[in-house]
Amino acid sequence: MPDQNPLFPAFLKLENLRVLLVGGGNVGLEKLTAILRSSPKTAVTIVSLTFLDELCEVAARHPRLTLVQRGWLETDLDAADIVFAATDDRALHHRIKAAARQRRLLVNVADTPDLCDFYLSSVVQKGQLKVAISTNGKSPTVAKRVRAMLEETLPEELDEVLQQMTVIRGKVAGDFAAKVKALNAVTAELAGGKAFESPATKRWRRVATGSLLAVGSLLAARLFRRPD
Repeated sequence: MPDQNPLFPAFLKLENLRVLLVGGGNVGLEKLTAILRSSPKTAVTIVSLTFLDELCEVAARHPRLTLVQRGWLETDLDAADIVFAATDDRALHHRIKAAARQRRLLVNVADTPDLCDFYLSSVVQKGQLKVAISTNGKSPTVAKRVRAMLEETLPEELDEVLQQMTVIRGKVAGDFAAKVKALNAVTAELAGGKAFESPATKRWRRVATGSLLAVGSLLAARLFRRPD
């Protein structure tokens, strides 16, 4: 059996964390863009001797970005919850990693998987639906191709379905286990399974079934359509 990807998938609420980004060049801009694309209200302190004009323009549009024009200091870690090292100085990256480990801070080091505590994934987003793709650093190209395929295949209408399912979940009474059972009953018809329906579930089953069938039809149409 081939080795499995051992990475633990997690979605962070970066807007609740203090992010330190070391590097104001192209790599730093790439990391910053990835952060803001998913979490545009994140507070990021960016430390660098110089900054790209493009990065300064991004900072001007985001009030929670702070530019500090100087070299990195170990004390920069005192006000950080998570760290990105994105320079072309490998020796500096090793120092940042060592200092962050002493403080038990998670670090992402650009282009150096062995020094990383976490990686940035290829991401597909359709409204509230977000899918992260990882190859454990083996092939970013494959991750990008999978992302492109999903972006093309998953319909924009998925977000509407999610909103409808949220309404249904809010209407179902009971604790978490009861809600899971009720929502399973709502969708059981699609799989041909035997459904347990509480009185609260019956009212919403048809709406959910219709929504899921619509999504299934959209996916099938996109997956099996003939190329132009």
